[in-house]
Amino acid sequence: MLSYLIDQLKSNKGFLPAIASSVLLYFLFAYELERSDFVLLLTLWVALFACTFLLIEKSGFHFWILAGIGVLFRFIFMPTLPTLSQDFYRFLWDGRMLLEGVSPYIVTPSQFISDDINLLPYSLRDHPLFIPNASELVRGMGSLNASHYSNYPPINQFFFLIAALFFKNSIIGSVIVLRSIMILADIGILWIGKKLLEALNLPIKNIFWYFLNPFIIIEFTGNLHFEGVMLFFLITALYLLHQKKWINAGIFFGISIATKLLPLLFLPLLWKQNLTDRQHNSYSWFRIISLYAVIGVTLLVCFLPFVSSEFIQNFSATLGLWFQTFEFNASIYYMLRWIGFQ
Repeated sequence: MLSYLIDQLKSNKGFLPAIASSVLLYFLFAYELERSDFVLLLTLWVALFACTFLLIEKSGFHFWILAGIGVLFRFIFMPTLPTLSQDFYRFLWDGRMLLEGVSPYIVTPSQFISDDINLLPYSLRDHPLFIPNASELVRGMGSLNASHYSNYPPINQFFFLIAALFFKNSIIGSVIVLRSIMILADIGILWIGKKLLEALNLPIKNIFWYFLNPFIIIEFTGNLHFEGVMLFFLITALYLLHQKKWINAGIFFGISIATKLLPLLFLPLLWKQNLTDRQHNSYSWFRIISLYAVIGVTLLVCFLPFVSSEFIQNFSATLGLWFQTFEFNASIYYMLRWIGFQ
């Protein structure tokens, strides 16, 4: 591999500059960028996508070299706090609440730090808890987030708990744990994605449009959005489906939903695929129903530790509020909505 890399640098003079430029651009993203600086933000995005195109399309393909480059880009973000999102403060809060044995679905951060003890659930009024860095976490997540119950599903909460277990008193330490999980998830996607592309007889190089994608690196590794972990479980489920391992596929599909709820949107597609299957018969009906049953049981197992009347009420209310009311940087949607109301 080393000899290939040396030959590549000699034959393609744009390869090393593309790597060096990407490292510099990711460094600026991680350590210098203010999210209010739109011009710099857009410039960095455009430049990074140009470098990515050069790395994938204009250089010779070697899987492990491109994989190593992708890991290198991700490690640039390791010792810094996210710059484009403040959601991670809520992740750390939820993890530290769980470490104290308190469900983040039954008490909001604002209620917890309030001087009014009557805002707390009865179970917490006589047993005061100490959450390290509580004021800093609540201030960092913002009043909007702090005033609502957690809307992150159980598998997400499990990873938040891991961060708290390792670094209960350190914000940057907890962030490093979460970022390590993100990087491992992306490496898992690279591995499973390669196997899936091979099984489908598609170019293996295509997986690097994910693994070297600046949006993926910055939003998942940089800003700690857990869609990357969700995608690992989802891609694994799709690979297992292709291998006709229905039970295992259902388990991973359920875990992906219990990480982020977005894969719920794919469930009707599985039913449609079953209806259009050329080998459609009574066995295929049994297969799809069994798959849905395994997904349902997996979700039940994941949510069971948190189930209570308060959880059902608070979780559903918070989800409804986020999906129906909150709008963040909706871009073209704002213009279309304005036209629609004229």
